[in-house]
Amino acid sequence: MISKLISLYDSVFNRFEWPQSLLLFFLRFFWGISFIQTGLGKLQHLDKITGFFTSLGIPFPGFNAALVGTFEFGGGILLLFGLFSRFAAATLTSTLIVAYLTADLPAVKALFSSDYDKFFAADEWPFLLVCLLVISFGPGRISVDAILKKFVRPKLLSK
Repeated sequence: MISKLISLYDSVFNRFEWPQSLLLFFLRFFWGISFIQTGLGKLQHLDKITGFFTSLGIPFPGFNAALVGTFEFGGGILLLFGLFSRFAAATLTSTLIVAYLTADLPAVKALFSSDYDKFFAADEWPFLLVCLLVISFGPGRISVDAILKKFVRPKLLSK
């Protein structure tokens, strides 16, 4: 009896994997393009970003401005295609946490008060949320990572 219930449950709910992959694809696609745009904007205006980083007291502002712009641009491309997605999302998450802590510290402090909605209203939040989703669930079946896992990984493991 229990095995039949488990089998029924599996047959019904395993069908929800494709919508999950489709959702992850659209999230990666949209936010990948957004990261590419923000990264490219930083790289094209390094002088302004360096000045902003200097005003925040970030050490080595010129180097860090170029680094963040490169992470966002490159990470956005990786997210867009679903290649090394968890690595890209983890790297982007680290830059977003630093952004929160340096450029929007009041929003972080508000998270631990009755004014917590300021944290979720911050510009960084949607970017951070998508990165956390990709880290947690992976890129989904519609990704280069899934293709590599299905076709390349077995060949590498069989050697």
